[in-house]
Amino acid sequence: MTVLTRRRNETGAPANVLRAKLFEWGSLTLMHTVLIAMSLFMILPFVWMVSTSFKPQTEIFTRPPILISSNMSLEGYRYIYNYEQTGGVLNVLKNTIVISGSFTFLSLFFCALGGFGFAMYRFPGRNLLFTFLLATMIVPQAVTMVPTYAMMVKFDWVDTFLPLIVPGVANAFGIFFMRQYISTISRELLDAGRIDGCSEFGLFWRIILPIIVPGLTSLGLIFFMSSWNNYLYPVIYLKSPHLHTLPLMMLQMTGPLGFSLYREQMGVAVISIVPLLIIFLVFQRRFVEGITSGALKG
Repeated sequence: MTVLTRRRNETGAPANVLRAKLFEWGSLTLMHTVLIAMSLFMILPFVWMVSTSFKPQTEIFTRPPILISSNMSLEGYRYIYNYEQTGGVLNVLKNTIVISGSFTFLSLFFCALGGFGFAMYRFPGRNLLFTFLLATMIVPQAVTMVPTYAMMVKFDWVDTFLPLIVPGVANAFGIFFMRQYISTISRELLDAGRIDGCSEFGLFWRIILPIIVPGLTSLGLIFFMSSWNNYLYPVIYLKSPHLHTLPLMMLQMTGPLGFSLYREQMGVAVISIVPLLIIFLVFQRRFVEGITSGALKG
């Protein structure tokens, strides 16, 4: 009886293995098909944006839609390059880079410094102060908009880049993010640094910063993209056209009665997306490493 059962198992084993392989192959094929379909669905608006930036105005809303036109040209990009109201797209791009870069670097420094203080030092009222800091995250921006504008008027900062850089450099989200990341670092490293004669700021600059580079990269990408795409606050504070950013340049190309320079707007959108795409591709590994390591450590 045992010999017969063994023979049946031996003859049925290849069929089970084949069935398992077919099921695995079918599952992978279905999963990849769904992912590719979702990717194409998400990429389509960007493809349409790039195509529209080269098409003439008369072909943008044609039926059926034209993805690749025989009349494609660089006229839209020539128009925004020589756009006199803002000094051209290069001037606007420079303004956006200055604002976003300054805000990102200052925010990373102060948020990392604040996170270092909350994570590595014990002082009276630390928990209460940190709780109050987190509570500020639930306050809507609309509530603080008018008082902040009044302060900027008093400081004579309106129509400058300062209101877009200074008020948010030590924000609650960044301090919380860095505090959670730095709190996983062993305090023995700081004790060793103190024994070697390192100052308290030296501990932060020489020991902590090199360790938290992945976290800084992740937070820096978040800050840079939020500042790069910021529309509301530049509209409020930047009055002079030569100080405008890329979102405001797109706004200027919206004409009366619903008429807009759609081709030129899509050209500005393409120019605004390309730097973000390059930065993300360059720092992609660091970004994922910072997010995942923070999740695992926390």
